[in-house]
Order: sequence, then structure tokens, then C-alpha cells
Amino acid sequence: MAIINRIADLHDEITGWRRDFHENPELLYDVHRTAGIVEKKLKEFGCDEVVPGIGQTGVVAVIKGRKNGSGKVIGLRADMDALPIEEATNAPYKSKIPGKMHACGHDGHTAMLLGAAKYLAETRNFDGTAIIIFQPAEEGGGGGDAMVKDGLMERWGIQEVYGMHNMPGIPVGHFAVRKGPSMAAADRFIIDIEGKGGHGAMPHLCVDPVQAGFAIGLAMQTVVSRNVDPIESAVISITSVKAGEAFNVIPQTLRMLGTVRTFKPEVQDLVEARMKELAENVAKGMGCTAKVDYQRGYPVTFNHADQTDFAVKVAKAVVGDDKVDAETPPLMGAEDFSYMLNQRPGCYIFVGNGDTAACHHPAYDFDDSAIPAGTSYWAKLVETAMPT
Repeated sequence: MAIINRIADLHDEITGWRRDFHENPELLYDVHRTAGIVEKKLKEFGCDEVVPGIGQTGVVAVIKGRKNGSGKVIGLRADMDALPIEEATNAPYKSKIPGKMHACGHDGHTAMLLGAAKYLAETRNFDGTAIIIFQPAEEGGGGGDAMVKDGLMERWGIQEVYGMHNMPGIPVGHFAVRKGPSMAAADRFIIDIEGKGGHGAMPHLCVDPVQAGFAIGLAMQTVVSRNVDPIESAVISITSVKAGEAFNVIPQTLRMLGTVRTFKPEVQDLVEARMKELAENVAKGMGCTAKVDYQRGYPVTFNHADQTDFAVKVAKAVVGDDKVDAETPPLMGAEDFSYMLNQRPGCYIFVGNGDTAACHHPAYDFDDSAIPAGTSYWAKLVETAMPT
């Protein structure tokens, strides 16, 4: 494993940062403590420029190489926010904030990129400019989109952009990635069904929205099985159903919530259209009305071919050829780094977190032994992309 010696020396320091972030999780855009620490450290490292408040609470730093003849500008991005989950670990650095925890490893992502920034600011062994991006609100808030809309790419002239996420189930010291669609588009829907409420003992005098909801729920599953090409991928999950409060009352209304995951725009369009047709017509056939509010969310996370080949090359240089899976299967999870990849070519790679609880689980914890590989990847990405 070609871990950079200086980064190996920084391991304990980076781990300390990571555990401090873990103890003090913050949600969505309310990452003021985390962003403040990031900003302070970047200034201490001697970055050429440090700008807070991008995309509300994001932080951007500029590190110029000892040469700048290439004119190349590479962006590296980490996310900072936590999740509204009560932690269920016994770690000595367990969350001190009730109902909040770093259940997805963004504490590790922030710490690793900070470590890479410290190394790059010390050595500057590259010809070009590294833009270090710390993003808020990945967990449902669209912080990546907010930073893009705030002029991230244009203001700093970013030409390529790279992201990284830890992955439980992949051994520590390994990487996984794929070209093309890597993570799915994530849409959400609300279906409001209205019938005619009344006494549960007199259903013939009512129009039951609950039965219409059952029928619509079953019909939705035919969209994937009978409308989407079997070679393509789609998921429709109804995750919440709310109607009525009493044992003997047929309610007037029912509301269903859920998520849709797809990899291609044409499949996304098909699913949305068929869901609306089925909901409205099934409800009508049962004497009810249905209104579908379909909301497009994070786009597909799409890894560009040349940049993915380059990321694979760098990862192999860090951990060895046999520890990089360049054809890992796509995931139906979603990631708002997709907004950045829609603006500039780049790649989103996974670094192994070992045999831990899954992300978003209350027993999850970032494995600090993953820090040397992840931090070295960031540093070598810059040095290899922009050699002196």
C-alpha cells in the first residue's frame, strides 16, 4: 500500500478531528460549528484563499501548486452534515447531541479532506490549483445544488470535480467505483385520495379511500414489472400511509408517501407518467379522486469515463491493483454530488469502511483505519492530475 508517509504521520491528528466532529453532529445547513472549524484550520494550513458561506454554509479553499503553468483546476468535495438519528454505539466519542449523529460518515469525509488540504498546503508538489470544497446539507437538503447555484464552478474555474464516500461491506484499504450511472435519481411522491367518509358499519353509504389506496398501491407495482424495460432498473416504494384515527369510521381522505429510484431520464419520465395515470384512474374507478404530487429530487450520480479511469489509476497507486473494484454494481441510493457532476466531468468513488453497520443505522461508525487510504487518495489525485 503506497500510503503517503506524511499522511500516515497525520493519522492521529486527523482521527482527533473526526471524533470531535462525531461528538458534535449538525444537520443540513445548520453546520456552523463544523464549518467554522474547517474554515479556521484551512486558514491555519496556509491555503491561498478560504471563503465561507458558499451554498449558505459551505466552505471553499484554494491551494495553488508550486507551479501554475498547466492552468489546470481540480475540485475535491466532502460533505459535513449528520442525520437526525439517536446514536446506538458505546464509542467514547459518541454524539453529545440527542437525536443527532454522524450515521453516514460525513465526519470521516470532512476529516480526510482536511488532512489532504493540510498536506497539499505544506508540499504544493503539483502544477495547477486544487479547490477544496466542504459542502453542507447532503442528507436531503441539496447542498451540492446550492453551492453550484452560488457559482462554485465558475467563480473558481473548476474543470474537473471528484467526490468520495465510505462504504460498509468493502474492506478497509479497498476502493470501489464504476463508470456511468453509479447512484440513482431520487424522486418523492405524495398521493392524496379523497372519498366519502362515514360509519364503518355502513360502507355502502361511503366511498372508501382506504380500499382505493390499497388498489393504487398494488397497481403501482405493475409499473416496474410491466411498463419498465426488464433490462432497465426502477424502484417504487410506498413508505407511509395515513388515514383515519378511529376503529369505526371510514375516513374521508388518505395520503400515501413514497420514493422512486431510476437511472435514466426516460425511465424516470415513464414512471412518473404511469404513476399519475394509474392513481387517478384506479381511484376514479372506485368512486374516489386522487391527486399525485411527484417531486424530482437528486439527479443520477453519473461518473464520466475518462475521469473514472483516472480515479481508478490513482486508487490503484494508493492501495494496489487487487484492491480496486472498477466495476462495482450501481446503487439505488442517491447522492447530491450529482449536481456537481452535472456541471463538470468527474468521478465519485467509494472507500472501504470494513465490516460495520450500514450507513444510516444507529450503530454505524466511521472506521478511522480508513483515513490513510482516503486521505492519500485525495492527495495523489491532485499530484497525479497536475504533475510538476
